[in-house]
Amino acid sequence: MATVLLSAGDASGEQHLAGFVRALSARRPGTRFVGMGGEQMADAGVEIAVHQRELAVGGLIELFASPRRIVSAWRRMDRVLREASPDLVVLTDSSGFNLPFAKRVRRRCSAPILYYIAPQVWAWRSGRIEKLAQRVDRLAVILPFEEQVYAGTGLAVDFVGHPLVDELEAMRGELDSLEARALLGLDPDAKLVALLPGSRRNEIHYQLSVQIEAARRLANEVENVEFVLALAPSIEPEEIEPHLPAADARLRLHVVRGRTLEAILAADVVLAKPGTGTVEVLLLDRPMVVMGRANAITAAILKRAVRTPFLAMPNLIAGEEIVPEFMQQEARPERIARALAALLEGPERDRQLARLGDVRRRLGAGGAAARTAEIADEMIGEQSPVVGTASR
Repeated sequence: MATVLLSAGDASGEQHLAGFVRALSARRPGTRFVGMGGEQMADAGVEIAVHQRELAVGGLIELFASPRRIVSAWRRMDRVLREASPDLVVLTDSSGFNLPFAKRVRRRCSAPILYYIAPQVWAWRSGRIEKLAQRVDRLAVILPFEEQVYAGTGLAVDFVGHPLVDELEAMRGELDSLEARALLGLDPDAKLVALLPGSRRNEIHYQLSVQIEAARRLANEVENVEFVLALAPSIEPEEIEPHLPAADARLRLHVVRGRTLEAILAADVVLAKPGTGTVEVLLLDRPMVVMGRANAITAAILKRAVRTPFLAMPNLIAGEEIVPEFMQQEARPERIARALAALLEGPERDRQLARLGDVRRRLGAGGAAARTAEIADEMIGEQSPVVGTASR
């Protein structure tokens, strides 16, 4: 029986790894899966040694606020690595944890390493391209331009398509906007804005208050508008309480947890942070506004390091701004409210939806989990996996 060690440090990563686990289980019945993840991976049959909520923090300076949790997660994953003797290690996103962990895998065992959903080294910290090539045996990328990023490194790279294509196309066929509203107990006749502040604690800290204030301003300008705040499973309800406003009769705000996709489907327009959530909105065919705030020191470092003109994934794929982006000082509630109002109805909404359709087609026709499982099956079956340089 083969053993696969998995590492997913955030909610979106574990969602994609859950699909991968199901696909590989179908190819290799009886495979043991163990590692870091959450409820979706557990439901797929993974033994969760470390819960991903312990790494539900991002940024640079922000990481120093959670050293005990991070060190604890590291030690337990190191112990699992020693005890499980895996035949394959599969890492997903979360490069701040997974790239150092790949180095530890190299030193501890001879298991080949597959990185599914590569870290966004093309956006910043390009030196990590070399580290990936040295520490990883194979890379499964999900964006159409990523293969070229690794050209000349010697790293085997496969574009497998985006895993959300399968997951969300099926959902669109099963649930429409009115059904999603009924499921969440929302007014079928109201204009509805979904707020997606992120799945990490620092994102809630820096972004939720801005989103709430933008919602309040929009409620004062637009009749019959409501808001649904979608919390990731990694965020406990009490963590958002300091950011919620005092009672305001005009601000009709509903909070749901673990129902982000339903909230997107229910909405007329979405306010999201940069990241996987923007791909979910794209694939569920909703217009969006993207905003992002972080610790000032983190933001200053990133501003100097980021090598791309955009942070919203639809804009990155299109190579131009098709959804409004407001970052740091530009992420002012009044500007965000105006952008949302323009997308509730009218020509700006129609224009953006048409452009998002073009981007959606570039993500491929689906099958990412199955293709990645095929790669993993091949790697497990290899008698002499190639290993990289242990000293890096």
